[in-house]
Amino acid sequence: MNFSLEIGPKTDLDTLPSLKDVYITMLPGGDYKDTSEQATKLAKKGFNPIPHFPARSIENDEQLKEYVSRCKDGGVKQVLVIGGGREPVGKFDSSIQLLETGYFEQLKIGIAGHPEGSPDISDSDLEKAMKDKKPYADYIVTQWLLDPQPIIDFISKQTVPVHVGITGPLKITSLIKFANIVGAKNSLNFLKSNFSKALDLMRPKDPNELIGKVKKYSENFHIYTFGGLKETNKWLKENSYV
Repeated sequence: MNFSLEIGPKTDLDTLPSLKDVYITMLPGGDYKDTSEQATKLAKKGFNPIPHFPARSIENDEQLKEYVSRCKDGGVKQVLVIGGGREPVGKFDSSIQLLETGYFEQLKIGIAGHPEGSPDISDSDLEKAMKDKKPYADYIVTQWLLDPQPIIDFISKQTVPVHVGITGPLKITSLIKFANIVGAKNSLNFLKSNFSKALDLMRPKDPNELIGKVKKYSENFHIYTFGGLKETNKWLKENSYV
């Protein structure tokens, strides 16, 4: 199995596990220069840095072109192009607009997948967006999920590899909070129906059960740590994933 990890522009790189593929976020209000600088540092350390390119956080063509150029100069070979959960700060309001610029030529391109839908876009618009983006995509990274069935159903409909989004070990109460934020309705219901006892809610849940049910459909897993990098490191080592 292959695992990738997501970090922030200011994450201490000395704390990373020995995973090759490391994604770098550019959250709303963030600076693309910080993300590209972190990518450069990762490349120098021998990682494969994969910066996020959130359309709604990029002002215009000039800024996009500079961001891409900074990343390429820093050794980036792969990117994740997403819409980004915010109001547009400039001319771009969808990832397809970034892809159509042609600036990502010679880069491996990942796009976002939402097996349980997205709070930022209707299901019909989401389906159209996926269809439009597919010709540009080398693979798909999904939102993190806990219910295996929507993931399996989603993978069965795709023509490119799917990297399944999972969380690192987190308390159920934390998972419920994050599920509400990203609009993962099925996973939220899955949590509430499977973990009703107070004792269950206090124990960290690791993703091994989900991985076991999904791995025959995809061997690629993308870890969202939500700040729990130390716990994720420990889990990866205990399961001999690194």
